[in-house]
Amino acid sequence: MGGSELVGESAARLAEALPDGGALIGLDLGTKTIGVAVCDAGWRFANALKTLPRGKFGRDRDALRQLVDERGIRGFVLGLPRNMDGSEGPRAQASRAYARNLAEAFALPVLLWDERWSTKSADDAMIGLDVSRRKRAERIDAEAAAVILQAAIDAASNAPLD
Repeated sequence: MGGSELVGESAARLAEALPDGGALIGLDLGTKTIGVAVCDAGWRFANALKTLPRGKFGRDRDALRQLVDERGIRGFVLGLPRNMDGSEGPRAQASRAYARNLAEAFALPVLLWDERWSTKSADDAMIGLDVSRRKRAERIDAEAAAVILQAAIDAASNAPLD
């Protein structure tokens, strides 16, 4: 099965592909870093994990492979950076290509999830917790990945199965 068959934008299809759940990795893909979050196998809680430096896909893949193996990951949720009007620009196309690469490299499903407002939501939450500006800057990408992942697992958990 090629990578493109494993990539989609439907939370219901992810739930169908993984009927028994399983841990997922959420990714907030930036030009210099990748925010990483994980969720439990029951898809209840997403937690920020770390921020990885972004490099060539081979290096990213190797870093993610370690997490996939350590945590028994069953799929990915990748933020899709849409414009505020819902259209897609070059960053969205780059994310789609990255999703295909992930699916081919890992043979796991990849859900593309609209990431509009994820960084703002993560920053607001950390401000509410009185996290210093320096700590927020260090954690923002991973926290945004957790926001993306939580929204996706909430939708997948509530998706009607056909």
